[in-house]
Amino acid sequence: MTLPETMRAVEIREPGGPEVLALSNRPVPQPAQGEILIRVAWAGVNRPDALQRAGSYKAPPGASDLPGLEAAGEVAAVGAGVSNWSVGDAVCALLPGGGYAEYVTTPAAHALSIPTDMGLREAACLPETFFTVWSNVFERGGLAAGERFLVHGGSSGIGTTAIQLANLFGARVFATAGSPEKCSACTKLGAERAINYREEDFVEVLRGEGGADLILDMVGGDYLPRNVRALADDGRLVQIAFLKGPKVELNFAQVMLRRLTITGSTLRPQSDLAKARIASSLREKVWPLLDAGSIAPVMDSEFPLDKADQAHARMESSGHVGKIVLRVV
Repeated sequence: MTLPETMRAVEIREPGGPEVLALSNRPVPQPAQGEILIRVAWAGVNRPDALQRAGSYKAPPGASDLPGLEAAGEVAAVGAGVSNWSVGDAVCALLPGGGYAEYVTTPAAHALSIPTDMGLREAACLPETFFTVWSNVFERGGLAAGERFLVHGGSSGIGTTAIQLANLFGARVFATAGSPEKCSACTKLGAERAINYREEDFVEVLRGEGGADLILDMVGGDYLPRNVRALADDGRLVQIAFLKGPKVELNFAQVMLRRLTITGSTLRPQSDLAKARIASSLREKVWPLLDAGSIAPVMDSEFPLDKADQAHARMESSGHVGKIVLRVV
């Protein structure tokens, strides 16, 4: 494959709102040892991209300063030591950054095949959410069949993925969302009960069911003590983001008396090896479900690469249900 010297890319001119995203020309990156170069067809848009744009989520050392943590396309080049992918292979991949561009590099072990009968547009939505949900809900949170599982933000990319996976693996699924339409979307995906947080108290709903065995939360703030109250004895809270802030007053006596577990993680700063292990687990346990069509990403909207600012505005409006993508080629 003949590679150009430069590519179109969306860069962050300065910290700020969606308007600081600007199309530019950058040199095409070269894959290092153990990496592949992907010619990007579609790139997923995620909350961390907006946080990075706003200046509150720095790229890890050595990562591209361009936003974009997931993409799908074809392998354009392989670095030394890569034997599991070849030029021309169609892949989707978790990225250290740089997805808002025509070409991006990533460790070969972080790429996955395109599920059977799935297009690149949909496949671009898989890595960030599936890596996050699988590692936090099933590996860190230990969700088991028959347990009561609550996910906040049920209509988000993370939420729609978590609802489907938890339902497929036999859990009783509850979700919060902010409108009747979003609640309806959650129940259609497999939630037993969708709670409109503007009208109901999720703590009361879950306590009425015996409490949640596991809660996946990306809200934080005043949700933290409420999550503790909503947990069943021996319940687990997994925190993956703080849309309402990371600081709150919490009575830890309840954690001790009721044997609760509070944990959490962020995906991007983890080691390449840790991400490769998650990819391997997904390949074994989740990709067959995608190949069979038992689960699929929920798509909200698409924007061309040069309208990345509109994609961010759409995401930050919280009006979306499911995933937003950028059309790159």
